[in-house]
Amino acid sequence: MWSPDRRSFVLLLALGGCGFTPAYAPGGAAVELQSTIRMDDPTDKNGFDFVERMEERLGKPVVEKYELTYQIESDTVGFGEQVDNTTTRYNVTGTIEWGLVDLATGKRLTGGRATTFTGYSATGSTVAGLTAEEDASYRLMRSLADQIVTRLTATSAIWNQ
Repeated sequence: MWSPDRRSFVLLLALGGCGFTPAYAPGGAAVELQSTIRMDDPTDKNGFDFVERMEERLGKPVVEKYELTYQIESDTVGFGEQVDNTTTRYNVTGTIEWGLVDLATGKRLTGGRATTFTGYSATGSTVAGLTAEEDASYRLMRSLADQIVTRLTATSAIWNQ
């Protein structure tokens, strides 16, 4: 009978045989992303939360090689109404249009759009509702940043040469 450890070992051997290299391993395609991306300065709370998460994942820039430009759009839509027309649930949707520019050449290397949503409940007190709304926006920015880091990591072998 196979144990999970043996299956993992066999999978790693198989991936190694086909040329798989971890993105952040020495010599990996995404290793140069660490501490080299300067972000546009944030202008609002969503921007600060987004930049914070990007720097958590990629590090604060030590040597500025790339610049990540971004534009954040978010919207809150209520749903889940009660009989007295009070809204009990909200969805917060967010979209970030982004691009990565090589600072040495000014050339846009990659970019795209990240989109997701999160929700929160507004059934408690006013303070609880405001706190839930703020937390939902925070989670939204983190999720959008994670999507962008994943895209940068997955495509770095194509544009980072």
